Amino acid sequence: MLDGHLLVDVHLHAARLPTLKQAWRQWAHDFGGDEVIRRVYDDEGTVDPRRFDEYLAAEGVDVALLMSEYSPKVTGIQPIEDLLPLAAHNPDRVRAIANLNPHLHYPIDEELRRQLALGAVAVKIHPVHGGFAVNDRALYPAYEICRGAGVPVVVHCGTSTFPGSSNKYADPILLDDVLRDFRDLDIVLAHGGRGWWYDAAAFLALSNEHVWIELSGLPPSRLRDYYARHNWARLTRRMIFGTDWPGVPGIAHNARAVAALCPDDETAALVLGGNAERVYRLKTGQRP
Repeated sequence: MLDGHLLVDVHLHAARLPTLKQAWRQWAHDFGGDEVIRRVYDDEGTVDPRRFDEYLAAEGVDVALLMSEYSPKVTGIQPIEDLLPLAAHNPDRVRAIANLNPHLHYPIDEELRRQLALGAVAVKIHPVHGGFAVNDRALYPAYEICRGAGVPVVVHCGTSTFPGSSNKYADPILLDDVLRDFRDLDIVLAHGGRGWWYDAAAFLALSNEHVWIELSGLPPSRLRDYYARHNWARLTRRMIFGTDWPGVPGIAHNARAVAALCPDDETAALVLGGNAERVYRLKTGQRP
């Protein structure tokens, strides 16, 4: 809990350093600093489960959702299996998110089922790093599985500066087909349209009850400017807290800054944890 609120961070990267390209390490250094890396990583570049859990507890995080990623061209391959020891240490606090890349995974439905069986609570699609469109029909079998099982799909919706990225694939308009073909599928827009698509992301979230704005990688001090063309009171209720850790100065610091922007305490509770609890179907024990 943080200041009396359930705190769910839905976007953390806790990959093993040997699986990552140098650009990722530089990003973590530039935006988060080296202190947190030294605090939770061991000498071999692997996150220590106990130290990581203690760090999350100190930041007030009730649930942390960790990203896997299969993007060999851009950041490297961070397999979901590397996250399992962290989840096993404290399954009440730490969960994993699956990742699919149609250039690597076939049959796509079998790979999704495999990762879900390992305990994944959602699947992330990363078109920008994977070099494919989110409406690629090769992904449709995975979307159908998620729709039927109530598993949310997290879509990277924002620019990336990593070498090899294809930023054209971050355009939310590419989700138009998916939203029409899978009307009951919950879609979380990671990074909330960062770059050139804030208005498009906000429009989707305000016009479709299954679309959510996820705040990872967005400085809280600039959120009101990013979404200035939209009804702030309505839009905040469509937001889900996430940090993009370790590329962030501090989880609790960001969470408090986001809460301060909310129009009321009820909305703050939704943004910091309530919306994530619902969308990701988390059983936190914080609500009846």
